[in-house]
Amino acid sequence: MPYKSLAKLFHKDPEHYEEIYQSRFHHENARHLDFAIGDAPAFFLESSELIYRLLAIERTDKEILKIAALLPDAALAQFQKRCLLDEMFLSNKMEGVHSSRRELLENLESPVRRNRFYGLVQKYVLLSQKESIPLESCQDVRRLYDELLWTEIEYEDPKDLPDGEIFRKESVSVSSEVQKEIHRGLYPEAAIREAMKKALFILNDERIEILFRIAIFHYLFGYIHPFYNGNGRMSRFISSYFLSREFSPLLAYRLSFTIKESKSTYEKAFKTCNDPRNRGDLSPFLHTFLGFVEKAASQLLEALESRLEKLRYYKKILPLLPLYQEKQMDELYAYLLQASLFTDFGISTKDLLQLLEISHSTLKKRLAPIIDSGLIELHTEGRANYYQLNLQRLDELFPPGKKPLL
Repeated sequence: MPYKSLAKLFHKDPEHYEEIYQSRFHHENARHLDFAIGDAPAFFLESSELIYRLLAIERTDKEILKIAALLPDAALAQFQKRCLLDEMFLSNKMEGVHSSRRELLENLESPVRRNRFYGLVQKYVLLSQKESIPLESCQDVRRLYDELLWTEIEYEDPKDLPDGEIFRKESVSVSSEVQKEIHRGLYPEAAIREAMKKALFILNDERIEILFRIAIFHYLFGYIHPFYNGNGRMSRFISSYFLSREFSPLLAYRLSFTIKESKSTYEKAFKTCNDPRNRGDLSPFLHTFLGFVEKAASQLLEALESRLEKLRYYKKILPLLPLYQEKQMDELYAYLLQASLFTDFGISTKDLLQLLEISHSTLKKRLAPIIDSGLIELHTEGRANYYQLNLQRLDELFPPGKKPLL
């Protein structure tokens, strides 16, 4: 049965509203937090439904790790890059920040510190490397902001950069598309700092399940709204960081994608918990957030299973392709196939040279007959070429159950 928020019950069941609030607030499974939403002490119910979602996510993550272990290293790296680019692109898009996958890819493959997305890309790369990022103090949050977003915010609008000792010193509000105020962030800066200290304590409190902590902090960061710009990107990165520490990094790279699919539900969860009539009950946001993580895990597992199945199918066809028996052609075909299944637009010349450990002229020579046969799709991004097998052409040449046409 869906969890009914107190904000909704205020209208739906006014006669029992106070009684329901008291029963929830004093329930044996209520977890009380040292934080106030408006004038109401924050809490959530550690319900059986939340525990079930938690266990479901853990089970699915184990299956994801099993499938990932069966994939070739290059294929896994390519898919990880694809998910990383999608995560950054969609996180930017949700905040109305214009970026392209090409621009992000260039920052990923040829990082230049002065580029506006340099910090964003480098920090997201750390998620796959399991590197530790300190997040225990207000100064840690500001340091992360500077590394992650300063250059990009400065490019967008320098007036949006933090102007307080750590955070912003002026009042700021969040507005809807029709410019109606949805939420006003905490003010003055002293209140921001105090609230952030409490939120960080909750984030690092190991007495609370890690997924619950991630969800709670995600909400609290939005509630505090410590910066003029970049709050959404910051909270999603921090959530992804902690997800990557506990689960597969691939899952951490799917958060913005899943939220973007159900953005109205995401925003509604914030609005519900901000409502004074909800009396500090953060359970609605936890249910929504864990629902997103559960959906992300299920979609990721399905995507990996489907690609693994196709990889096994097409690998049986590769020996029938032109010059397959020639030196290293089997490896080249394998990488081109993996690029078709695990990337958006192929594997770069640079990556092929590194993987095959050959010269540019040798690679060009080996690619030529495959290109001539129409079995390669070529994409150009900037000055880089990307290659992948043309799977549609393979299906035409080798229909299932029929003799090859070559």
